[in-house]
Amino acid sequence: MTEPSSPLSFRSDEIDEAALDQLVMVLDLQAALPGIQRLRAWAQAALAAAPGEHALDVGSGTGSEVAAFAAAVGPSGDAVGVDPNPGMRLVAERRAAESGAAARYVEGDAYALPFDDGTFDVVRSERVLQHLVDPERAIAEIVRVVKPGGRVMLIDSDWATSIVHPGDPEVIAAIADVMLSRTANPFSGRKLAGQLRVAGMVVDDIGSQALLQPPEFAAGPLIQMIAGEAITRGAITAEQRDRLVADLSEAGERGTFHSSVTMFAVLAHKPQSAL
Repeated sequence: MTEPSSPLSFRSDEIDEAALDQLVMVLDLQAALPGIQRLRAWAQAALAAAPGEHALDVGSGTGSEVAAFAAAVGPSGDAVGVDPNPGMRLVAERRAAESGAAARYVEGDAYALPFDDGTFDVVRSERVLQHLVDPERAIAEIVRVVKPGGRVMLIDSDWATSIVHPGDPEVIAAIADVMLSRTANPFSGRKLAGQLRVAGMVVDDIGSQALLQPPEFAAGPLIQMIAGEAITRGAITAEQRDRLVADLSEAGERGTFHSSVTMFAVLAHKPQSAL
């Protein structure tokens, strides 16, 4: 794969129409990974959205988890997704219509959710806070719109836990540094529980899951994109990139490739006496 002319942003409010299809493809590939599926299943079970409840997904992307909410809350409830990108909302709306899910999607910003205080019984947000320079502000908004007694689930990666094998350790470290520097909040996963407590929530449970990339991803778009950016920054040479890609491709074929990052999920509830 050739280097992209500009790095793909994983913030849906920063992508244009040309990049939308690529981002949707990446999100769909990730959603199919067993690690993502296991963590999402745990999160939905822990949140236990019930018939008649109002449920919100902040940063809803392609809408799959809003559709899951819709199935749980039923026709007497309300399942809503918020996403700042109109193209992404159209994708979610089309998929909801095709599947028959009673889900709706609205324009919104994590820093200023377009809902009244105490609107929702259940709120989730997955892999959003890592892209925000002020995650505490977004968490305060989530806490604001959840009802007293309501439940919140925050899920995010901690990019300091990223592992890539095999390859030159110095080249891998240089690429990891690029990944950390281009992510607004790269250590988000480890901070979630503390951030929720500071925001006035009571933490009830914490889960984690290693997100393992399959062998066919060994030299895929993400490593190519980050390696390309590392070359632009002068952190590695094109020759070092090519050697790493060759090593990873060979490892993928031999079954010796490993790439993972740990994701954390925190369940909390809003006290009835919350101010």
